[in-house]
Amino acid sequence: MVAKSPVLLFMKGTPLFPQCGFSSRAVAILEHLNVEFDSVDVLQDQGVRAGIKAFSDWPTIPQLYVHGEFVGGSDIMMEMYESGELAALFQDDAARS
Repeated sequence: MVAKSPVLLFMKGTPLFPQCGFSSRAVAILEHLNVEFDSVDVLQDQGVRAGIKAFSDWPTIPQLYVHGEFVGGSDIMMEMYESGELAALFQDDAARS
């Protein structure tokens, strides 16, 4: 799944209906940066929910991947957003609309 999408957010719920505040914050950050992204609702499949935590060795959801690389959860996304690092990551990226 991670390799198939340039920008992938594993989250609780969907971008239109996030099911937790952290997922909502992650979606808002990506939308504010005008980043096109795919999402996976981990609440729909407990195997995916457990698997992505093991895959990244990160215990919480949401999780952001860019070109197959784990970026972080919503707190890391917020720190990167505030510092401008997240915008720079997408500046020349094809995922930016």
